Amino acid sequence: MVKRCFWAFFTTAVLITLGYQPVLAQTTAEMPMRTPDGHPDISGIFTFRTLTPLERPSQFEGQNNLSSEEAASFEASERTRQNRDLFDPEKGAPNAGYQPRAEGGVLSYNEFWYERGIELTSDKRTSLILDPPDGRRPPLTTEARLAAEADRAYADEHRYDSYENRTMTDRCLGTSVAGPPMRSGAYNNNVMIFQTRDHVVIQNEMAYQARVIPLYEVGRPPFAQLKGVSRGHWEGETLVIETTQFREDSGMTGANMHLVERLTRLDAATVAYEYTVTDPTVYTAPYTVMLPLRLTDGPIFEYACHEGNYGLYGILAGAREFERQGRILRR
Repeated sequence: MVKRCFWAFFTTAVLITLGYQPVLAQTTAEMPMRTPDGHPDISGIFTFRTLTPLERPSQFEGQNNLSSEEAASFEASERTRQNRDLFDPEKGAPNAGYQPRAEGGVLSYNEFWYERGIELTSDKRTSLILDPPDGRRPPLTTEARLAAEADRAYADEHRYDSYENRTMTDRCLGTSVAGPPMRSGAYNNNVMIFQTRDHVVIQNEMAYQARVIPLYEVGRPPFAQLKGVSRGHWEGETLVIETTQFREDSGMTGANMHLVERLTRLDAATVAYEYTVTDPTVYTAPYTVMLPLRLTDGPIFEYACHEGNYGLYGILAGAREFERQGRILRR
């Protein structure tokens, strides 16, 4: 799943290319808060793993934060619910979203391989979504809901026809954890941020993507890109990154998404990462998320995605064999 990456080589290459070298190996106490050109220093290796869910669970409806006792109880419950080592493939319990073996479910990785959060954010929030106030994403527009239903129906019928019908995750081209925008997931919740006077580079551990974001006036290309086109600027102590021009097949919210990310250095160990998603063709209103980026020891790891290297070939080869035998292949 993950292997030791060529981090030292990549770091050297990027820093030589971009010029200014931020200090990544310093201790928290020694880490400078300003770059030589006077801007806040947001560089470093961070983790954004957390047990705080993106959307507020129904049991916490109307409750923005938990008490220490409530948080401890919820954290313990989630660690048990999600633990793959406790999953029984025969009975399908505890329910962490895995199918029982009778329905085709298998137990792939054990818990050793996972890097989920172990606790809620420090303020014990019940959701990473700050706005809307109910802590949940706004409803889909009617058009988006109907399109999603049509897409699911098509995928159910044609998922084995071609690699083009598989998800971006299946094809190792990206995941929702890496984004943009970034969100906490089951593993690889780490990111390395490089910073120069003219650029910021956001290097995700998941799917091993690097976003090179100019901080000066530059035109946007006349074509969409898989992860959109990002441009950054400083607003006081906050780096603001605006991203548009997502491709239709990007796997993000939609091609018309306007994403605004904000990174603010809170202290030597923490950068606040906040983003707002606006896409009137998909959601009936914008929504805003905030999660902390916490300084962590490096290096980050290479994302060796064998699903795309081997699994995808096996899926399609198996489908062709079923067709040859005249058998019906179901989901």
